[in-house]
Amino acid sequence: MHIGIVGGGQLARMMVLAGEPLGIDFIILDPAKDATAGQVTEQIIADYDDIDALTLLATKVDVITFDFENVPATALQHLESQCTVYPPVKALSISQDRLAEKTLFKQHGIETAPYAEINTLTDLHNALATLGTPCILKTRRFGYDGKGQFVIKDKSQADEAWQAINQQAAILEGFIDFDKEVSIITARSRSSDTPATSVYYPLSENQHQNGILHISRAPCDDEKLLEQAKDLLAPLIESLDYIGVLTVEFFVKGDQLIANEMAPRVHNSGHWTIEGAHCSQFENHVRAISNLPLGLATVSSPYSAMINFISQMPELKAICEIDSCHIHDYHKKPREGRKVGHATITADNKGLLEAQIKEILAIM
Repeated sequence: MHIGIVGGGQLARMMVLAGEPLGIDFIILDPAKDATAGQVTEQIIADYDDIDALTLLATKVDVITFDFENVPATALQHLESQCTVYPPVKALSISQDRLAEKTLFKQHGIETAPYAEINTLTDLHNALATLGTPCILKTRRFGYDGKGQFVIKDKSQADEAWQAINQQAAILEGFIDFDKEVSIITARSRSSDTPATSVYYPLSENQHQNGILHISRAPCDDEKLLEQAKDLLAPLIESLDYIGVLTVEFFVKGDQLIANEMAPRVHNSGHWTIEGAHCSQFENHVRAISNLPLGLATVSSPYSAMINFISQMPELKAICEIDSCHIHDYHKKPREGRKVGHATITADNKGLLEAQIKEILAIM
């Protein structure tokens, strides 16, 4: 089995590392000569819209996937005409447009923050009059880890916000007074001779810093919320005829889940599954797109946490001294705001987990 991955970041790297023990070979396509996934597998160095390079990739593999949602959908549509592509390009296209994403959620009865489509400055002024402040202006396309966004605290900031996003098509979202943020990760597989099957990982509770995921803790001990999330996702993935790993982020307000966004790929909030679940999100994504049976998504440790290393890696010796701490260095050059690695902690109780998180944060 040969899998092609469009994109060569740390998510692709971890897919490769998870799939190689299964006897699967990988080829990535990424324009960066120092792509981190290219350090562990074969790489085609080319732009994502290079038709010749995309065609070459399609001839070398059995199935193609991707590791981030800003891959041009047109590139994957080209690949789809020559090779199997999972997750489906339709899911990627929807996730690339925040308005289309909100519309999909609404169609499936999934609650979202109040929002308005913004195409002009006049639209923004009108929407502010309806939604009020504070609120957040987000470009419809691109933008992640807090990019392409402007928090509006007062209506007088409308012009400033519009200029800050370069007058791009956008949506304006009302603020949610939420209790916490969680995400659910599901993997769905289907082969020609078996019906579709899905597994769901426990909810993780996520903490952000400067718009970037900082810490994820799992499992989030609320079975009712987990069942609610599973009930919401099941018809959505069925309608998309989804294959692979899908992540949906929610705000939690009381006992209600309010969808924030979805990612049709393996996700940062699921890194804890490498050490904290019986089968990681990365291995299950590989299994799903390879028509292999899915692995158990249940926890292998009572409690787990993931801490992102942003901008630079911490001192290795000090981190290694922490019990049950697993280090993942992405071998990326240090850069402000860049995810360069993460640590996973596993523990038998919450008290120990929190104590070890504090140790890592002190070192960082």
